[in-house]
Amino acid sequence: MPLRAIALNCTLKADTSEASSTDAMVAVLEDAFAKHGVEVTETVRVAALDIKPGVTSDEGLGDDWPALREKILAHDILIFGGPIWLGQLGSVAKRVLERMDAFISETDDQGRMPSYGKVAVTAIVGNEDGAHVSSAQLFQALNDVGWTIPAVAACYWVGEAMSSTDFKDLPSTPDKVTKTAGMVASNAAHLAGLLKAAPYPG
Repeated sequence: MPLRAIALNCTLKADTSEASSTDAMVAVLEDAFAKHGVEVTETVRVAALDIKPGVTSDEGLGDDWPALREKILAHDILIFGGPIWLGQLGSVAKRVLERMDAFISETDDQGRMPSYGKVAVTAIVGNEDGAHVSSAQLFQALNDVGWTIPAVAACYWVGEAMSSTDFKDLPSTPDKVTKTAGMVASNAAHLAGLLKAAPYPG
C-alpha cells in the first residue's frame, strides 16, 4: 500500500489564513516526499485547534486532541513542523509532545506503543539560533513515545538573528534546504516502507 504522511504545523499563529514559514518548509518536504511516492494528505495548523493541556489522550469536553491523535496514527510518517522561539521549540509543539506522553501507557500485548512502526521527521524554521537544540528536543521526545527517527531527519532554515526576513519571504528555496529535504524524504520513505512490511516485534 502507498505510504501516507501528515504534517503538523506548530506555528503560534492560530489564524489559518495568516502565512506561516512553517507551512513553507512543510511544502518543501511535501514536494520531496511526492518524488518517493508518499502523499502528504494534509497539514494541520495545531494552534487553530483546542488542544487541552495534559498528558492523557482525552482531556475531556472540547478537547480536539483525540480526533487529531486518530488522524496522526492513521499515517505512516509524521512531519513535525514548528518555529524556533527564544532559541528553542515553540509552546504549541511542546503541547503536542506532552499529549503524546500518553502513548507510554497505551501499549499492546507486545508492549508496543501506538506510534511503533511509524516514522517522524522535523521541519524547523526561525530567525535565530536553535535549530539543533529544537531538533534534539523533538527527536528525544518523539523517540521516548515510540516514533522511529531516520537518518537525516531534520529539514531546517535559520535566518540572521533579529532579521525581518522569514523563510516564507525568500524569493526561492535555498539549494541546501532542497537537497536536505530530498534526503529526509528518501530516508523516511525507505524506513517507513520497511517498518510497514516488517513491524517491530515488541
